[in-house]
Amino acid sequence: MSEQILTPQILTAEQSGHLRHLDNLSRRLPNDWSGMQGKGIGQDDFGGYRFQLAYAVYALALAHRNRLPAAPGLFQPTIRRLITKLLEPEVWIYWRDTSRGGAPFNAHLTDQLGEEWDPVVRDNIMYSAYVQSCALLHDYLFDSDAYAQPESLAFEHWSFFWGGAPKRFAYDRNSLNDHLYWQLVQNGYLGVACEPNCIFQICNQPAILGFRLHDLISGGSRAEEVVAGYEKAWADFGRLDAGGHYNTMIFQDSHVVRDNEARSGWVDAWCGALMNMWNREFVHENYPRQVADLLVQEPDDTLSVRPTMRQAAGVPMNYDWCDFGWTAAWASEMGDTATRDGLLDHADRYMAPTVTDGGRHYPRNDTSYDAGGHFVEVEPMTGNVLLGYARLNVPDGLWTLYNKPLDRAHFAAPALTAVDRDVDVSRAEIVDGALVTRLQRRSDVPGDGTVTIGRALGQGRWRLDVDGATVAQVDGGTVTPVETADVAHAGTDGIVVQCGADPQTVVLTREA
Repeated sequence: MSEQILTPQILTAEQSGHLRHLDNLSRRLPNDWSGMQGKGIGQDDFGGYRFQLAYAVYALALAHRNRLPAAPGLFQPTIRRLITKLLEPEVWIYWRDTSRGGAPFNAHLTDQLGEEWDPVVRDNIMYSAYVQSCALLHDYLFDSDAYAQPESLAFEHWSFFWGGAPKRFAYDRNSLNDHLYWQLVQNGYLGVACEPNCIFQICNQPAILGFRLHDLISGGSRAEEVVAGYEKAWADFGRLDAGGHYNTMIFQDSHVVRDNEARSGWVDAWCGALMNMWNREFVHENYPRQVADLLVQEPDDTLSVRPTMRQAAGVPMNYDWCDFGWTAAWASEMGDTATRDGLLDHADRYMAPTVTDGGRHYPRNDTSYDAGGHFVEVEPMTGNVLLGYARLNVPDGLWTLYNKPLDRAHFAAPALTAVDRDVDVSRAEIVDGALVTRLQRRSDVPGDGTVTIGRALGQGRWRLDVDGATVAQVDGGTVTPVETADVAHAGTDGIVVQCGADPQTVVLTREA
């Protein structure tokens, strides 16, 4: 990998605020879902905890890979905590009931199905692929084998009131990846079902990302095989419907395709944003026409999105559809800055942007329109995650993650390997062999105000500068402050730097 950041500008206060909000969510106590509960009951809709947690991981991964590549210590702890929450019973216990069928698309199969507690053993790709891809994202980005350890991905629950033995189903990144792969093969590469009998195009994209990451870590070419098989399997049905929008799903038993006749924004935007990682030309070719059917031009030059139809067969569906948020995320991946910024401007003007404990988010609002006719509805998935995702992503961000692997030099270069909670990092990259960072200590968040620069101690001679002035010399394992400034010292894991209340440019340069 060339040590050159894709977007060299310093993160804005808004972008840093989104990073901090995702970190705040990760620090909630077990089973504390305050601010994350949406309209759906029992994790039934597209705002479920599994989606919020997984796309929080994705947003952080994209920001690390494409914006702050030399700050693993800022991202790794947060991603680990989010994955821990992704494994909590409240996130996956819906599968006990969903696995039995009974919905309109699988009611005819209820005599063949039973209650299934293991949330990844069959179907349920709308959860299992997120566990797979998030675990592999962690281990790939941070050169880790944390989730390669036996039983490192365990789903467990016991209730006194239900009795019986505790439920425990243990996997790791390799066994789960293999399990999903063989499910896909057995289905002729068409995909794995979300709920029984329903194979959504959208929900199989994260699994493809997981296969690619596993290939990058362990070698092999499963992702290439899966994509080729997937293309062939869908060739008879078409990825797009007659109106040019992404087909929503295919029924596993009948191979009948359900189109997107209603032109629901979440279908096109969610599918397009993900599929771009491996099918870029196709996605970009169809994007302008598809997104034009979704956007609503507001009188003040901001943009909103035509909401999804809220009923089916005459029955109201009070769900979190997240059309607005997904369209913003899609536009960010497409590099359509005009649309992304128009949507973000609308959100900032009408969706009550809020800063809590330093974190920027948009609180839930179930009202669709305000008195002035402006769209103001905000689902937790949109307000917590997707708008931040859109702001943090770069054009072709997922495509870059998928297609431009990190090399070994990336993991050997100096980096911020630990970041205290009260430090904002708005720049962290390698420029001409030097580590260049932008750091600021906050007063409204607890912490000691330090960062640790790893991979430099014992690796020769270095010079540490703050805002252009040399503050320390590093020689082997020794850090010698210059003059009286006590800004840096040698710590157990690297060079410990004390950050100031004002933004500072901190540079570590190798001496000849």
